[in-house]
Amino acid sequence: MRRPGPLPAPEERAAERTGRRPLVDPEGLVPLEDEPRRRALVVPFRRRERDEAELDAPAQDEPAEPPRGTGWRDVWRAARARRRALRSEIRRFTVRSRRRRMIWIGSLSALLLLVIGSVGAAYSPLFAVQRISVVGAEKLDDAALQEALSAQVGRPLPLVDHAEIKAALVEFPLIETYTLEARPPHDLVVKIVERTAIGVVRSDAGFTVVDAAGVVLSTTEAQPEDQPLIDARDGLDSPAFAAVGQVLRSLPEDVHGLVVGARATTQDDVTLTLRDGTEVLWGSADHSTDKAVALLAAPDGHAFYDVSSLGTVIVR
Repeated sequence: MRRPGPLPAPEERAAERTGRRPLVDPEGLVPLEDEPRRRALVVPFRRRERDEAELDAPAQDEPAEPPRGTGWRDVWRAARARRRALRSEIRRFTVRSRRRRMIWIGSLSALLLLVIGSVGAAYSPLFAVQRISVVGAEKLDDAALQEALSAQVGRPLPLVDHAEIKAALVEFPLIETYTLEARPPHDLVVKIVERTAIGVVRSDAGFTVVDAAGVVLSTTEAQPEDQPLIDARDGLDSPAFAAVGQVLRSLPEDVHGLVVGARATTQDDVTLTLRDGTEVLWGSADHSTDKAVALLAAPDGHAFYDVSSLGTVIVR
C-alpha cells in the first residue's frame, strides 16, 4: 500500500478555505507572515520587475514614429550627394591636368595681353612721327624733300603711307631707290640712293643729262664739262645705249674723267673718245673692269687702243 502524503500546513488549509495562497518570498521558499519581512523581500522584487518592464517598454511621452516610405526629396538628396561625391573624385584625379591647363591658359593670356598692348601702343600717338631724316641725298635739296614728306608727321609709325611717300619722291628724278626705316618712338628715316649721271645726249632743248637706265635727270642749253657726250643709234631705249651706259658706269673714276664722248651702233661696238682725241674700241660691256685695267697698263702715245678682246690690247 502507498503511504499517504504529509498533511497540509495550517497556512495551506487556511488558503484553501479562503481561496488565497499564502505569501511567500520571491524564491517561493519561505512564507511571509509578518509585515516587515514581507516588505523587505517583496518590495525590492516588485521594484526590479517594474524597472525591467519600463526598460523594455517604449517611453510613453515619446511615441515611436511609424515607418515612412521613400519620397522624391530623399531621391533628390541622394542624387545630389552622389553628384557631389563624383565631382570630388573627378577633381581629385584631374588636379594635374587642371594645373597644366591653368598654366597654359595663363601663358596664352599673358601673351595675348602683351600683343594687344604692343599693337595698341604702336598705333597710338605715343609712337607718332615727329622727325623725318633723309640720308644719302647729296645733289637733292633737303628742304624740298622735307616739304614733300611733311604729310607723314603726326601719324603713328605703323600707319605711315608708303604709297603717298612713293608718289612724293617720284617728283625727284635724281632718286634711283629709297628705303624707309622706322626708329621708335618718333623717327622716320628715308634712305635715298641717287642716280648717277653717265653723260649727256643732244636734244632739241639742248643737252639732257641721263643715267645708265636712260632716265632724264636734267636739261641744260650748254654741255656740262664733266659729262661725256653719248651718241647711240636708235636713242635711249636701244641696246646700243644700254651697252654704253653699262660701260660708262663701270669705269673707274680716273678713266671716266678722261672720257669726253661715247658712241655705239650696236651693243658690241662701244667706242670711247678721250680728252686728247685718243679712241678706245671697248666692244661689249662684258668684263669692263678688266678692260679698264688693261687700258691703264697699255703704253701711252698711241691714237687708238683696242681692248675688246679680253687679255689683249691692240694699239695703233
